[in-house]
Amino acid sequence: MKIITGLALVAALAGCEQQKSRLDSTSDAKAMANAKSPTAAPGATPPSAGKSDRTGTIEERLARLEDAHDRNAEALDFLNKVYAQQKAQLDESEAAEPADDAVFAVDVTDAVQQGRVDGPPTAAVTIVKAFDFACPFCQRVAPILDQLVRDYRGKVRIVYLNMVVHPQAKPAHLASCAAAKQGKYKQFKDAFWDKGYGAYAQANDPELIDEDHVLVIAKGVGLDTAALKADMASPACADQVKRDMDELARFHVNATPTFFINGKQMSGALPKDEFKQRIDDQLALVERSGVPAASYYAKVVIGAGEKQFRGKRDPRPPAK
Repeated sequence: MKIITGLALVAALAGCEQQKSRLDSTSDAKAMANAKSPTAAPGATPPSAGKSDRTGTIEERLARLEDAHDRNAEALDFLNKVYAQQKAQLDESEAAEPADDAVFAVDVTDAVQQGRVDGPPTAAVTIVKAFDFACPFCQRVAPILDQLVRDYRGKVRIVYLNMVVHPQAKPAHLASCAAAKQGKYKQFKDAFWDKGYGAYAQANDPELIDEDHVLVIAKGVGLDTAALKADMASPACADQVKRDMDELARFHVNATPTFFINGKQMSGALPKDEFKQRIDDQLALVERSGVPAASYYAKVVIGAGEKQFRGKRDPRPPAK
């Protein structure tokens, strides 16, 4: 499902809101070729698997080549158009994909101050998760992230940014903001994935994640539901969700889940082993940098990272 923005869209792997892959483009071109490829003109000589006829004088050979070109001009024109279309699609796709060497300075100040974080502030690796509370892939990867925080014992933290892709998830996002004000962001989030999203996904019933059901879940984790409801309706929580989405829009995020691992962007429900490989790479990078782990995100990712999206076709900005 699509978020309405004027920005370029990018996503990969499994997630809510997918771009067509390059393979789709290739398949489309093949289908078009099968459907529209012109038939040979009557009397046209079929292409030979062997060598072309090289007998005769230069004038005779040139005349044969010109005749063959005239007979096949329509087919050649069609193939050129297919190639141009495929190349344009590939260029557009690569322009929408983040540059491999880009480190994006995603601001997590508000989220960390509000407690929308799992893991210590001294962690060397910060994983930003852009997520939607009605996204199956976001729910699927949640326990993997929890396990990574435990496995790395203080070296990894997860920071959560709201991205409402499915409108029916808005009450849960507002409630998570309100729960953070009571110091129980993670308790609410975990309970919602289990008792809110789980029931919603099984029954495919949006009412199971509406405000009334969200309040029941919140009460179950010891939240003051009267205060929670008031905060959910406040401009503060609505503004917070919008600020998160505006921040993510700077980096052309339109799909959930999208991750930034110390500023390196990737999309989709990644398997645990891939997370571990990328985390290990970042831990080695932090160690080589000589920057203290507790200040690495602020000094290197925010301080030296790129403040807006750069795609694979965009030039690298000059060094400061």
